[in-house]
Amino acid sequence: MKFFRFESIYQREGWLSPAFVGITPTGTIAYMNSKPPTGVAEHTVEKIAGHALAGFVNAHSHAFQYAMAGLAEHHAQAHEADTFWTWREKMYKTALRISPESLEAIATQLYAEMLRHGYTHVAEFHYLHHDEEGKPYKQVGEMAHRLLKASEKAGIRITLLPTWYAQGGFGELPADRQRRFISSSLEEYLQLWHQTNKLASRFNHADVGFCIHSLRAVSEEQLKQLTLLHAQEYPHLPFHIHIAEQQKEVEDCQKYHGKRPLEYLASLTKLTPAYQLVHATHLTHKEVEIIAKSGAQVVLCPSTEANLGDGFFSLQDFQKSGGNWAIGTDSHIGLNPFEELRWLDYGQRLKTHLRKVYQHTQEPDSAKIAYEQAIFSGRRAVGRLDLKNFFEVGKPFDALIIRDDVPLVAQTAPTHRLATILYSSDASWHLGTWVHGQWQILEQQHKHKTTILPQFREATNEIRG
Repeated sequence: MKFFRFESIYQREGWLSPAFVGITPTGTIAYMNSKPPTGVAEHTVEKIAGHALAGFVNAHSHAFQYAMAGLAEHHAQAHEADTFWTWREKMYKTALRISPESLEAIATQLYAEMLRHGYTHVAEFHYLHHDEEGKPYKQVGEMAHRLLKASEKAGIRITLLPTWYAQGGFGELPADRQRRFISSSLEEYLQLWHQTNKLASRFNHADVGFCIHSLRAVSEEQLKQLTLLHAQEYPHLPFHIHIAEQQKEVEDCQKYHGKRPLEYLASLTKLTPAYQLVHATHLTHKEVEIIAKSGAQVVLCPSTEANLGDGFFSLQDFQKSGGNWAIGTDSHIGLNPFEELRWLDYGQRLKTHLRKVYQHTQEPDSAKIAYEQAIFSGRRAVGRLDLKNFFEVGKPFDALIIRDDVPLVAQTAPTHRLATILYSSDASWHLGTWVHGQWQILEQQHKHKTTILPQFREATNEIRG
């Protein structure tokens, strides 16, 4: 076992300082205390000049979309609207150009960047299943396998969410440009899901969940089939779905099903804490209460939602109803978890003209509220229900280390340290990121940068050229 001394470690009860941590060869915490371990020589304890925060969960990712980050900002003619729906056409063109090899290279670079910013676990909402002609690969889970290999190479934990996408819109056949996403029946989807689950079982850092792309992507009968299967056989696994992201989606659902998206979903299945409702931008107060009372969570991606012009989530209403939310980076236009939390907070401040946005309880610290939501709801979003504190003996040491020589950090009392980091930091404040007791990022550099970056450049040359 190796012993380390951190300047401090953040726990629910506050900062443990100094913090001595013993980490086993398998990467789990065996000792954690403010006092050095008895019988261990001082010179054998490695000093880490930083403050340890639990690593973030990125609860919503479309890895292939990282290849087009920044490429959709040349807008149409002034008299033509540029919306989520026009952006989607550009995304479809990108999707049609991604090979298995390029997906692996793009995802590896993306996951390395997530680690650099402090994410240690990613929920990969994966729907790029088939070849460029829309035909299944010889190994049905080929693209999923590439994502698993990418996450292993980068050193990030992954919850892979094979996504069911069966139709092009409410009551519509799939469009040709969606051909790589489509599993036309439950049998086809389950074949994909089971092979993905089998592949994931070969990796120590991976697991799987269930996923429907959106209510418009499956029929009513298909939605009933998969939610029933989940409830009967896999209720412990997370179940993710895009919902109510755009006003047009809400209007189309009302027109076709006679209900708003959340009302429609809740009428067909019993929502449980396993459900992760991504975006949920356009909700009524009644829908907010349905989600909160069910224990289901919302996954918010503020930088992407802003980039796509989705709208403002009903955060204060949701929190007052007791709802929980996690964060993700979706299309990866931004990758900083602290920035996602700032976007979420500041958007609400601009909307309400109030600064007290996160505070819906007696807790006075906005940063603590936001950070606890991001960590614990993020863990629930990927099915990690075994952790009650940020760090625990017997559990893996996954951490983001904040440098102690940053002037603002060095000059801030512990009572304001977390808020200073959350509201003022950028990635230059990060000393590095640990996953399972090992540095994956140190001084802004990934340990496999020399092989990851050239492969990424080669993969994106044609796509981004």
